[in-house]
Amino acid sequence: MTQRRETRTQVGIVGAGPAGLVLAKLLALSGIGSVVLESRDRAYVEARVRAGVLEAPTVELLREMGVAGRLDREGMPHTGIALRFAEAPGAPAADHRIDFADLVGTGITVYGQQEVVKDLLADRVDAAGLPVEFGVTGVALHDVDTDTPSITYAAADGTEHVLRCDVIAGCDGFHGVSRPLVAPEIAERVYPFSWLGVLAKAAPTTDELVYAHHDDGFALYSMRSPEVTRLYVQVPNDTDPSDWSDARIWDALHTRLACDGFTINEGEFIEKPSVTPMRSMVASPMRRGRLFLAGDAAHIVPPTGAKGMNLAIADVRVLADAVVRALRDGDDAGLDGYSETCLRRVWRAEHFSWFMTSMLHRFDPATEGGDAFGVGLQRSQLRYTVTSRAAATSLAENYVGLPHGAV
Repeated sequence: MTQRRETRTQVGIVGAGPAGLVLAKLLALSGIGSVVLESRDRAYVEARVRAGVLEAPTVELLREMGVAGRLDREGMPHTGIALRFAEAPGAPAADHRIDFADLVGTGITVYGQQEVVKDLLADRVDAAGLPVEFGVTGVALHDVDTDTPSITYAAADGTEHVLRCDVIAGCDGFHGVSRPLVAPEIAERVYPFSWLGVLAKAAPTTDELVYAHHDDGFALYSMRSPEVTRLYVQVPNDTDPSDWSDARIWDALHTRLACDGFTINEGEFIEKPSVTPMRSMVASPMRRGRLFLAGDAAHIVPPTGAKGMNLAIADVRVLADAVVRALRDGDDAGLDGYSETCLRRVWRAEHFSWFMTSMLHRFDPATEGGDAFGVGLQRSQLRYTVTSRAAATSLAENYVGLPHGAV
């Protein structure tokens, strides 16, 4: 019979993405021990390209945690975005800037999710020597309805482990083992389009993100560094990225982002084009007993609003406070209110992401949203957003990020 190694920690964290690692750091700062389990190896975790926009509250939190040194040196602060669209059929597209600094007094920072993960792992593993178990398999959660939950898993060397905890945080995404155990109700919307995304070794030609509404479909001009651009075009859901040659991608970008005085630097693609489906999902509740969901395990947003990573970090900020109160002070009120508190912010972010997605993308002309009436509504909303200070302020306030734990 296989011998299992038994260990104990206060909080078992499943998943070494931004949510799991931020939670681990916040707990450590309050003297709460944790072990982080991750199915992938460290190289994979540090290389996977995901989100790239950090809300103001996210940046503030990373600074408070003492892990923002490289972020402050290499991050790209932005004080606005451009909405690019034609105000009438056949008219040329024009830029309309949403000035975050003027409207709400702050902005966002462009800094890749993988860079945040690198910084957090360097702080936890390399500097502090705290545990992250990479390459684990067979993860299973037990007794989550009791005060003594546990996690069983096999380490990368094949050794079987039992990790006994006071609390388990499921930060392992929609397809992880945590969400099915909570068995929440799922509210969902699947959009009839996807994004085809590329990273190009090409210097950005603008200092801010450009969101383009075009008859051929949406396009986004973004960046990851002064030498690398991140670019997206709207494509059908059944798109095979291998059908899109480099020339076809650049042609679509030039067409959809066309604007007087705007140019695009072309360059070698750093990675193969990938297709990201557009989907909204909320799982409720975000808790079962001593198991708490955070990040993509509990909610998914379309990337149009730049909310995914930020929402995950907002979850674990609330969770960390609740865990500290429970384990240090014996007060379970924060744990009991965790799901309700987080879901208020989740639904606000879901609405904003849906709003940006619905306003900017081209729907099938044969459907209600893509017919002449639907396109007219989109143009009307775009005009209103860029000409009304109240509407622009609402967009800016949501985009730069509402305070954590608030709506």
